[in-house]
Amino acid sequence: MASEIIGPPPAAQPDWAYFLDFDGTLIELAPTPGAVRVDHTLPELLTALHRATDGAVALVSGRALTDLERRVGLPQIAKAGQHGLERGDAEGRLWVHAAPTRAKQAIQDALDPVLRQHTGLLLEDKGLSLALHYRRAPDLAQYVKDLMRQLVERVGSGLVVQEGKCIVEVKPAAITKATAVAAYLNEPPFAGRRPVFVGDDSTDEHGFMAVNERGGVSIGVGPDCVNAHYVLADVTAVREWLAGAAKAGGHPVPRLTGTPQPDVAGNGP
Repeated sequence: MASEIIGPPPAAQPDWAYFLDFDGTLIELAPTPGAVRVDHTLPELLTALHRATDGAVALVSGRALTDLERRVGLPQIAKAGQHGLERGDAEGRLWVHAAPTRAKQAIQDALDPVLRQHTGLLLEDKGLSLALHYRRAPDLAQYVKDLMRQLVERVGSGLVVQEGKCIVEVKPAAITKATAVAAYLNEPPFAGRRPVFVGDDSTDEHGFMAVNERGGVSIGVGPDCVNAHYVLADVTAVREWLAGAAKAGGHPVPRLTGTPQPDVAGNGP
């Protein structure tokens, strides 16, 4: 943990701008990306927070934007997918960064025999990026990391490797959750507000640094987030903290009676 971490965050305020990771932050992790469960209280909580902040709420996820929208709904809330490679703004406009399709396809082709040999691995094609999950084969962690690095070195084309919780992704360089946050902060209703980023994974470190540079509030879920200045224990604690902002803004929130618990934790997009 970084020396800057000083404990629980200050009370959430309705005049801040909220940038929220999804898996492991707002919902519990699951064995595979498709196994997560979104309980009914989450959309209700996000709706109340959106109203209390006059719309200054964005989900910033590693999931593909279409997947995130299908699971959460709430078209009125801004969402960024694939670590910022695709971003919907508060006005409903969509921004998509280009990806080297030939290089991505070459890596996917190279992984086909690997997937046939190791059935515990799962390859997720997000459209602009590829994610190789090894939650069901944790003994292959180092093999997967080394393999993805080798494949990126072979094809080049501006791709980078990004590691998360039991996942290794290949994605275009230079675009991160930090670039998504920076873009939002140049637009209403986020501009001029104190930014908040909440996340649980190494893929969220760019987001923490982005808000730290702007005097914001960076919150890690659990003890392992290096650049977060504050910490909340788990998903339930995150929801309760966000509910405070909604209540402070005069909007009712659902009764937070706990969140669904999958049988095994961890996919980390």
